[in-house]
Amino acid sequence: MASIPRPVRLLGWSSLFTDAATEMIYPLLPVYLSRVLGAGALSLGVIEGVAEAVNSLLKVVSGYLSDRWTRRRPIVIAGYLLSSVARPFVAVTGSWPQVLLVRALDRTGKGIRGAPRDAMLARFAAKGDRGRVFGFHRAMDHTGAIVGPLGASALLLLAPGDYRLVFALTIVPGAVAVALLFLVPEPGLPAAAERRDGTPGPRPTYVGRVPRLDEKEARRGPAGTLPRQLWTFLAIVLLFSLGNSADAFLLLRVSEAVGSVAYIPVLWSAFHVVKASLATWGGSLSDRLGRKQVIVMGWLVYAVVYLGFAVSDGAAALVAWFLAYGVYFALTEGAEKALIADLAPADRHGAAFGFYNAALGVGALTASVAFGLLYERVGAGAAFGAGAALAGTAAIVLLIARVDAPADAKIASSDVPHSGHQ
Repeated sequence: MASIPRPVRLLGWSSLFTDAATEMIYPLLPVYLSRVLGAGALSLGVIEGVAEAVNSLLKVVSGYLSDRWTRRRPIVIAGYLLSSVARPFVAVTGSWPQVLLVRALDRTGKGIRGAPRDAMLARFAAKGDRGRVFGFHRAMDHTGAIVGPLGASALLLLAPGDYRLVFALTIVPGAVAVALLFLVPEPGLPAAAERRDGTPGPRPTYVGRVPRLDEKEARRGPAGTLPRQLWTFLAIVLLFSLGNSADAFLLLRVSEAVGSVAYIPVLWSAFHVVKASLATWGGSLSDRLGRKQVIVMGWLVYAVVYLGFAVSDGAAALVAWFLAYGVYFALTEGAEKALIADLAPADRHGAAFGFYNAALGVGALTASVAFGLLYERVGAGAAFGAGAALAGTAAIVLLIARVDAPADAKIASSDVPHSGHQ
């Protein structure tokens, strides 16, 4: 098995520091909104729904532009920079609409960088190794989500109740994340890719361990089009995401049962230990068993966890379900992105990842607002039960749908080049 390429490792470290900064804020946000600013569950749903919708919809634009401009690294740097600058301003907010504005700016940065970065990762990965590469990147991201909440807990021990200090200090890891990106090379387009006018595209500017892509990979179908199987998969992802509300609601439910806020960042870190330790394994599993099968397994785990939240009241049970929730991420995050990369032509990866994240964002907005309404007016059980039903339905639909990766996207690991620049 080939080593993880150096550019992938650098992108992973950048995501680690970025997520550390984000997760210094995120697990404390439900408590900050409810206890400091006096906001309710519906406000939390609006904030997270709008933030994730902005993030995901912008990935369509950034992905499309990155395909046209061919230079993806400047777009990625701009996105990380915007988030790093905006995020600390949560420290000076005095109402939930102000938090919404800051979160929207933070997620705007994520929306700008997400699709081009994923397209870069797909370019740096051999076809038969994509699940592992995307899984590794998610593992680094989740490791940052372990470090961030633990850092927030340490700061709160030194300055009890000073949420604003914690929020302000997120500028430090954010700055490190941006600096690392300047060490990542620009991968360029695959050598076999062609422009829309039929002339050869530029050759790759990075000549280390970037696997060659054959013509089938570079252009699967007419130039500029996305295959029908990709659109089918995106439609099913949208169905699933309609029940995939913000994780902040799980934190809110656990915090209500546990009672003490001090344990929430620690629990959030433990949750990401599960995600980080299993993410590379989950992505690699999709390389061996098939993308669709592993995604179905993950969505079924999601349905079971949400059903557990719907019927459980005790703190111990809810904590156990919350930790089990990390298995869903491990099984799906790398596999879903790898399947997108498998199904889309190489010169349309940016747009494909953009549409994928748009489907997630539209679903997240709808799911989070609806979840907040159900949570406040009917109860937590009804809200979590609805999410479980939609996830189970989506898993069944995906199982019977024809969205498997093309045969030419599946190669043995022995075919992966092992050249230098690891």
